[in-house]
Amino acid sequence: MARFFEQFPLMVYDIKADYNYKLVPDIFRRVKAKNKIKNNIALLDAYDVADGERPEHVAYKIYGDADLFWVVCMINNIENPYYDWPLSNIQFENYMQDKYTQPNAIHHYEKLQSSGPQIGAGPEDYSHMIECNSTDAGAGAVTNYEYEVRMQDKKRQIKILEPKYLDIFVREFKQLIKQ
Repeated sequence: MARFFEQFPLMVYDIKADYNYKLVPDIFRRVKAKNKIKNNIALLDAYDVADGERPEHVAYKIYGDADLFWVVCMINNIENPYYDWPLSNIQFENYMQDKYTQPNAIHHYEKLQSSGPQIGAGPEDYSHMIECNSTDAGAGAVTNYEYEVRMQDKKRQIKILEPKYLDIFVREFKQLIKQ
């Protein structure tokens, strides 16, 4: 498969503003996966990102080609893999030390919502909880650490395009990026 930026059309650009023009990939082009694809469960599989796994690792594991990392990112709306992708355990601990002087301080309070689903779909699903005031009946404290772990858990749950649809997806991307 072609590398990601090799698929982009070239444009003339004066990098140093010295009238020495170069042909470079037009990285200002944008293509996004259609919502019909991203919301179609028949085309996608659920995938839990393992500790330290990067988009390239997932692409290699699923598609046999690390250069298809961009498919994993595009399907999951990952624009910046440094911020939108889950951190490794070591990175997470460093992040917590840098961000919080008191990781176990209270981030917010929450309680069970009074209508709608009363339980989550799984152990990492807190959709049945709502933020509230500390004085509300049933309010429970959520620490900074717990909050950040939840955010990482959400990022770990991604979607993978079924390999049998990969060629069609890549072909359509190439066609759209050239327009």
